[in-house]
Amino acid sequence: MANILSVEEVTHHYGDVRLFSNVTFGLEEGDKAALIARNGTGKTTLLNILWGDLIPDSGSVTIRNGIKTGYLTQDPVFDEAHTVLEAIFDSDNEVIQLVRQYERAIENNDEAEISRLVALMDAKDAWDYESRVKQILTKLKISRLNQPVRELSGGQVKRIALAAVLVTEPDFLILDEPTNHLDLDMVQWLEDYLSRNRATLLMVTHDRYFLDRVCNTILEIDREQLFRYQGNYSYFLDKRKERILLKQQEVEKAKNLLRKEQDWMNRMPQARATKAKYRIDAFYELKDVAGQKTDEQSMRLNIPTSRLGSKVLNLHEVGKSFNGHDFIKNFSYKFVKGDRIGIIGKNGTGKSTFLNLVTGILQPDSGQVELGETLVFGYYRQEGIQLEEDKKVIEVISDIADIIQTDSGKTLDAAQFLRQFMFPNEMHHVLVNKLSGGEKKRLYLMTVLMRHPNFLILDEPTNDLDIFTLTLLEEYLNDFGGCVLVVSHDRYFLDNVVEQLFVFDGNGLIKPFPGNYSRYMEHIKKEEAEINRKRSSQSAPKPREQKEKPRKLSFKEKQEFQQLELKISELEDEKADLEGRLNSGQLSPDELMEASNRIGKLLEELDMAEMRWLELSEINDQ
Repeated sequence: MANILSVEEVTHHYGDVRLFSNVTFGLEEGDKAALIARNGTGKTTLLNILWGDLIPDSGSVTIRNGIKTGYLTQDPVFDEAHTVLEAIFDSDNEVIQLVRQYERAIENNDEAEISRLVALMDAKDAWDYESRVKQILTKLKISRLNQPVRELSGGQVKRIALAAVLVTEPDFLILDEPTNHLDLDMVQWLEDYLSRNRATLLMVTHDRYFLDRVCNTILEIDREQLFRYQGNYSYFLDKRKERILLKQQEVEKAKNLLRKEQDWMNRMPQARATKAKYRIDAFYELKDVAGQKTDEQSMRLNIPTSRLGSKVLNLHEVGKSFNGHDFIKNFSYKFVKGDRIGIIGKNGTGKSTFLNLVTGILQPDSGQVELGETLVFGYYRQEGIQLEEDKKVIEVISDIADIIQTDSGKTLDAAQFLRQFMFPNEMHHVLVNKLSGGEKKRLYLMTVLMRHPNFLILDEPTNDLDIFTLTLLEEYLNDFGGCVLVVSHDRYFLDNVVEQLFVFDGNGLIKPFPGNYSRYMEHIKKEEAEINRKRSSQSAPKPREQKEKPRKLSFKEKQEFQQLELKISELEDEKADLEGRLNSGQLSPDELMEASNRIGKLLEELDMAEMRWLELSEINDQ
């Protein structure tokens, strides 16, 4: 296989912090590699060096000539004046520009321009390309191509950026946390897409099932060095344990030998002079090996929970709707101590509404929410904390409390507490805006836990946290004495933490399921197999009837058909945006009334558009 990427002796420091030293590795054509390391140890920095946005302190990076490369950054930025269409197709690729012009002509219903571009699309064989582009946009739920970028949320911008990278069909893909802000359906589609795609891949991700099923190479940065593992995530875990054990044995052996050599070195200078110089040099090399650290730095989540009484949280026939559309309908549940529940469902199905009802941000239209007297919520929100850009790390903690109590009864000051969460002394006075994305999320987690909650609500807690932190968080949640309610697209996290699911179907119904995510998917597959079996047994072959020659869509009908697909997607997108705003609890009464009236009209428009689409679809399928 041909070499795609060569990294030779690359070293980079961030101020006084050494991120990695003399890193050397390469990728061959077709490799699918993941970069794993703790937060703040240089994963994103290394990707920026590979892309050319950052110059290393020393070393070189070579990407083979003629290779088309695409890079999804952790926090993508677009020109806010651009539309979604302009952001996605901002490329000098000739076919992409042709597809962009055609999409714009469809949007503007410019029949003359459409006619002109149809011939060019035929000449450039761009129809298959356009179909692949549309598939990517559809799977990532991007339809409102004329929407300005400035109106998008951070999650929408990340999905636009991912689409913009994928549609260019690069030979070498560099992806920084590609699964962030994707729902479960999107993650599974992307997993399948990258598995089948021939492009060489290097990515940073916390999704361990994604790693297991997509990657054949793991690159780990640990203590400034890079280690390579030829296998998936499961293989990496086994081999990493072996590597650490061998290192510990090597260091222990060096320490034992060092005692003898130290005794020799401590003798009279005359005795040392009679020995060969190589033994003195070997002593100092041995001393370096024996002085290496082999213990794993880890967080200690030893924070006590507030006492939780027998009455936790009771929901009685709770319902919530906006303008006649049910988000939650007649749902009852009695939480008990030790509940670990995962919430799954597509965007816009009422998950945020449910969390807002539980925490009292929204009031139900019907039913009742009863809170126990001892209930203390800890709400880890997806959007994180809002801090002043110039606030120091230690100030974030000390502003909440100067003294924090542990579950053993000991007390910690802010500095000690930070060290327990892997923030060493030199980071205590670093500004928050200098932290990596994962470090900010870890700091945010501290602010939630230090209030000693007994009912934890975690909304997408896995975004930006490194795999090692996630493993420790999972262990903490499994020992947590209170209740845990988790919204997450991370299947591995759900499997390891939750014992039952609340499945939101989008029609107001919440269906409890006794088990984790993998068991739920097995259940769904069995149900689908049974339905297909019954259909097969009931359907008998019918004799073919003589039919008239099928009618084909006219040119205008074809254009109407395409425009309807786009219109339906736009209406559904607008509906999801409105539902999100209605669920936020932040609208004024006037805004609430306006949004409610608009969603009613949207439902009518959707019905009419879908009926017409079905009519044309039947003709198109003939």
